[in-house]
Amino acid sequence: MKVVIIGASSAIAHETAKCFARDGADLFLVGRSDEKLAVVADDLRVRGAKNVTTHVQDVADLDSHEDLLQQAITVLGGMDVLYIAHGTLSDQQKSERSVAETLKELNTNGLSVISLLTIAANYFEQQRHGCIAVISSVAGDRGRKSNYVYGTAKAAVSTFLQGLRNRLASSGVTVVTVKPGFVATPMTAHLKQGPLFADAQKVGEGIYNAIQKKKDIVYLPGFWRVIMFVIKSIPEGIFKKLPL
Repeated sequence: MKVVIIGASSAIAHETAKCFARDGADLFLVGRSDEKLAVVADDLRVRGAKNVTTHVQDVADLDSHEDLLQQAITVLGGMDVLYIAHGTLSDQQKSERSVAETLKELNTNGLSVISLLTIAANYFEQQRHGCIAVISSVAGDRGRKSNYVYGTAKAAVSTFLQGLRNRLASSGVTVVTVKPGFVATPMTAHLKQGPLFADAQKVGEGIYNAIQKKKDIVYLPGFWRVIMFVIKSIPEGIFKKLPL
């Protein structure tokens, strides 16, 4: 299997990549830090990955996406899975004070993903098989005052994936929307961690399983599906008064 992972040095992506490594997959890892990618690559080789190639790229640069995916396809000799896992946890208050900060976060967490998906979708549609898996978030299910900039980007990604899934279904291409809740990773280390926080390993393995089973939408852990159903069901008049 030939797998391209964008944001490969993130904790969740690394855990998912370990599962592909055990299958003896060929991996093309993309991230912003050469040092972090090298550590991940060495680990995956030990775990059984057939070939591992690393590529340093800031995917916030939308103009680079065409060349990036073409290079990955050339190196691997094709692409069976595109797994997009990059992103930042937006500073809501900073975004509220700055248009530039808001647009930067929307670009990183939303537009850059949509750009990559637009290019990859055409490749998979012509190939008529493969899988696209993207980490979105439960934050995109309803706008909340504590993180609505981040939630806006994730909502856009989830909606885009939904349309893409409908478009590519007849081509035999799977599109998996992953909606994690709180996950214990370096990105969330500054947050107070309670019982709703999940282990990155379990979430990463859950994503791998969703890809293998050709799921459409997966909440990880699964209890978030119930939580978000309740949150989405609260009338707006009540919801706007809640400290969420």
